[in-house]
Amino acid sequence: MNHSPHLYPPPQGGRKSFISNSSLHDIEEKVLTGERLDFEDGIRLFESNDLPFLGVLAHQVRLRLNGKKVFYSVNLHLNHTNVCTVHCVFCAFARRPYEDGGYTFTIGQVLSKIGETIQRHHLNEIHMVGGLNPDLGLDFYVEMFRAIHEAYPAVFIKALTAVEIDDLAQRSKLSWEEILRELKDAGLDSLPGGGAEIFGEVTRKKICAHKTTASDWLEIHRIAHRMGIPSNCTILYGHIESIEDRVDHILKLRALQDETHGFQSFIPLAFNAEHTPIEKVGEVGGYTDLKMYAISRLLFDNVPHIKVHWTTLDLKMAQVALSFGVDDVGGTNLNEKIMHDAGNETPIDLSETALKSLIEQAGFEPVFVDSSYVGHHRI
Repeated sequence: MNHSPHLYPPPQGGRKSFISNSSLHDIEEKVLTGERLDFEDGIRLFESNDLPFLGVLAHQVRLRLNGKKVFYSVNLHLNHTNVCTVHCVFCAFARRPYEDGGYTFTIGQVLSKIGETIQRHHLNEIHMVGGLNPDLGLDFYVEMFRAIHEAYPAVFIKALTAVEIDDLAQRSKLSWEEILRELKDAGLDSLPGGGAEIFGEVTRKKICAHKTTASDWLEIHRIAHRMGIPSNCTILYGHIESIEDRVDHILKLRALQDETHGFQSFIPLAFNAEHTPIEKVGEVGGYTDLKMYAISRLLFDNVPHIKVHWTTLDLKMAQVALSFGVDDVGGTNLNEKIMHDAGNETPIDLSETALKSLIEQAGFEPVFVDSSYVGHHRI
């Protein structure tokens, strides 16, 4: 099936030189001519063990899209509460109401943490997600976003997953659109892509049976996009999902993007097994990580950016991923907790200088943005 207009057009000036792979020659031709890849193409790419070929092909696409630019932000991860009524077997962050270790920040504490970070870093974005805390209603979030926006108007507020929006709507007896409108009016700029996990129904029921359904997750982002609220999208891979689950997930997101054009980036998230009930499954290695990024770039012909969330890998793997279709290293991820509570050991306070150096050492050009990809404000 041809897709027009193409996000990435065929290269100008003739065919470029690729590492050859006769079994994937037809897929290579599709990419070269800007023809959309289908489900079977995705399966064949995941079944291939030819990582250099996948990387070269994906790299050519990212060069056509964004040249040598690599986008980054200086962002604070602010997990305002870890109290959650939903039990997901892959999560090591959440605590049940009244369970030891649970916490909830006041709005004053949130503002204080932002202020303290701004004193040390040129912050331009806040990434705020948390548990489904029954004690925090819509009024809390409206007041919090308004307070952040008034105190720090140049800071881009990316906050609350579709799962959190759904929970607020259910408890407030309001529609998703009503919730999103209230939050947008209070200062919310965009939604993160969390909560998508894996859309395949059978697998989703095994790892997060009580979480927002796949269809509802997609509908909440559809509504947000129509309201002018952009978002990211994600996949959680490396647990018990099949390659069919992965391709199905990506193509469902691609179909929504055809309709709304609201996804700014796609972020593959590697599952961290430590401290979770399914850690006996183990984790995928760097080989699968790089395949995931490359194949995502090839299948997503309508999402402009592929982002590596380096806290799920490590800094060296994130650097290599820049040659496998990735054009965004995310942010400094100051104070990231969710992945680290699952056993991740990457730095918590990475400096902007270190992040830029990582990009430059790999031969790319750092470009400072927020999640709108047009913002350049610093505090």
